[in-house]
Amino acid sequence: MLVALGQYWSVLREEIMKTIRTSALAATAAFGLAISANATELTIAIVNNGHMINMQKVAEAYTAETGVSLNWVALEEGVLREQVTSDTATGGGQYDIINIGMQEAPIWGAAGWIEPLNFGSSYDMDDILPAIRAGLSHEGTMYAAPFYGESSMVMYRKDLTDAAGVTIRDSDSWANIKGAAAAMHDPDSGVYGACLRGKPGWGDNMAFITTVVNSFGGAWFGADMRPTIDTAAWEEAINFYVDLLGNYGPPGSEGNSFNEILALYNEGKCGMWIDATIAASFLTVDGVAYAQSPNAGNPVGANWLWAWAMAVPAGSPNADAAKAFIEWATSKDYVQAVGNHPDFGWGSVPTGQRASTYALPEFQAVAGFAAAEMAAIESAAPAATDLKPYVGVQFAAIPEFPEVGIAVAQEMAAALSGAKSVKDALAASQSAADAIMSEAGYY
Repeated sequence: MLVALGQYWSVLREEIMKTIRTSALAATAAFGLAISANATELTIAIVNNGHMINMQKVAEAYTAETGVSLNWVALEEGVLREQVTSDTATGGGQYDIINIGMQEAPIWGAAGWIEPLNFGSSYDMDDILPAIRAGLSHEGTMYAAPFYGESSMVMYRKDLTDAAGVTIRDSDSWANIKGAAAAMHDPDSGVYGACLRGKPGWGDNMAFITTVVNSFGGAWFGADMRPTIDTAAWEEAINFYVDLLGNYGPPGSEGNSFNEILALYNEGKCGMWIDATIAASFLTVDGVAYAQSPNAGNPVGANWLWAWAMAVPAGSPNADAAKAFIEWATSKDYVQAVGNHPDFGWGSVPTGQRASTYALPEFQAVAGFAAAEMAAIESAAPAATDLKPYVGVQFAAIPEFPEVGIAVAQEMAAALSGAKSVKDALAASQSAADAIMSEAGYY
């Protein structure tokens, strides 16, 4: 499996690192000849998260008004990334609009794989949260528009912490988090102390694991961009993660990511969940409280920064119609459409992308999570530092990172399931990452 993934990403990396603009133009020219343009139908690849699924219903009004029909392709996160990356890199032309995020947008924009986005003044580009806009831009040009943005935080059942006599605080220590999980853990009653991502993927288990590693003082790469996965900080962090989730998490955690844990939480089976802030708008159980992400002495990088955004593959024959739809779907008007929709309401509007959303009285009245979410987003630190010489919190903004992240994700899932020791999983991760980075020419 890892060999196949390595070959897959090696092909993509070669596409990125060679004369990309020339190859992209050639691919899109071939795409233009192969596909008959139909400006009234757009095919949209989306991640199968709640806000994206809701958009399909809300957008019925857009079709009614404009006559543009929308063909939705909803995919699980890892599958979406693989298919969209492959199709966009090779000019396959399957999609008019794609969901991508902060890892891809600047790189793909610089490579000429996706179109720059320039909207009218009524769009109010300055209303987009600065950190979100910057993460989706290259040299000041936005290449993907944020549908929603997020950081990460603790979501916990205050009724359970109160009953157990424990307290979860903002920026708590991991030791206190472990103690709270242990106190709430009651598997005989179907309640697990902590529900955390374990499903392998660079945007699945590694999104959470990377923030844990960061908080223990670790990083993906050193100043020379050599992998640093075989360090004491990584070993301490992964041992803690495996112990916490192995002892106080639900069985089969190596198969759980965002959607699986959301379902568990809403079934009342999780005492706490540390994950994307956007999850708060989909929690239906009572008594949920929020806290800023825990750390082991280093708060920088303890909470991630991400946006699921919408982009147009370069050379799409439907580019104008695609950009018009994105302009609507990421606008203030769209927020109003969701808030006033009979099936959704103000608790379901996409958040983390526009400052104006947080000022709406209707939103404030139902969004008890809003202050915690905004604090997390504003405290995220994606800039390069002496400890972390690359842009990105839970990822590294380099073309090779998806390949590295996938390889390490598989090893971390093996450690969590008990198939490998933590030490062996870290050694294999270091070896795989070193081979990828060396082949890419970093050293």
